[in-house]
Amino acid sequence: MDRLIEFKPLQQQLNISAITLRKMEHAGLPYSGTGKSKRYNIKEVEGWIYFQQIDIEKLEVGKVYRNNEISKAFKCSTQGGMRRSHLTNSLVIFSDHTKGIYEDKWVINRDGEEVLLYTGMGQEGDQDIEFQQNKTLNYSRSNGVKVYLFEAFKSGEHVYNGQVELVHDPYTEIQAGRTVWMFPLNVVGNYVIPEDLLKNKEQEKEKEAHKLTDKELFNRAKNADRLGQRYTTSKTFDRDPYVSEYIKRRANGICDLCGKPAPFKDKKGNPYLESHHVVWLSKGGEDTIYNTVALDPSCHRKMHVLDLNEDVE
Repeated sequence: MDRLIEFKPLQQQLNISAITLRKMEHAGLPYSGTGKSKRYNIKEVEGWIYFQQIDIEKLEVGKVYRNNEISKAFKCSTQGGMRRSHLTNSLVIFSDHTKGIYEDKWVINRDGEEVLLYTGMGQEGDQDIEFQQNKTLNYSRSNGVKVYLFEAFKSGEHVYNGQVELVHDPYTEIQAGRTVWMFPLNVVGNYVIPEDLLKNKEQEKEKEAHKLTDKELFNRAKNADRLGQRYTTSKTFDRDPYVSEYIKRRANGICDLCGKPAPFKDKKGNPYLESHHVVWLSKGGEDTIYNTVALDPSCHRKMHVLDLNEDVE
């Protein structure tokens, strides 16, 4: 026989707030009776909640999702950097690297943990930890609300990191003359961000920085006080060392691009040149003596920064 339970015991068993349970009722959570005689069938309740959260379970960590897809899966708003959903008992937070030079920062702590220092809610004045979703996130270790993270490296494209949890107590710091709350978060699971996403982000930030006036640039640069760190996945090519050595010997100390001698010698007294693939390996080039040249450091950097057709030819 199915077990029936009252409002308060159900709330405690599900570890949810009374507000969340009432909103679930309003959305169709099954129950019988009214007022003080209201009862809930545990199996029916669990089935209803599972159905509400089933789209979350289908999300793939590392995949890019659009705003409407996220809203549909979590049954949350389509706006805001912190979105509370009572129907799925979740808090969806967004770390958007496309908006401004200031952003949340990842660090690797003394224990080797990758931690996101996530900036709280409130864009004007000092932030209040009891304000809306700051409060939800602050009590997420005890209120039963699961927290999920998305990161945006391109406008409108949100990479799903999966579930995160608060690993240390929130703290305050001063940013741009106001007090903000920082929430140290850790990803639940083994997701590691692809390195190319971070490189693309850096390039976009460099373009944005170039557009600032000297005063704007100084005001933003002076607030930098913490080096960001995070683990990444990257694709590495296993280059043939014999090809590289042959190319440098063939060059005989002369840069293949500018025709000038190497600018200095290495510790063994050999002219310092670097091997470069004319057609980059990342673009399908071959690691052969027919696609490799020896360049001085300046010309090598020039090829990677400008990649001019006349230099390639």
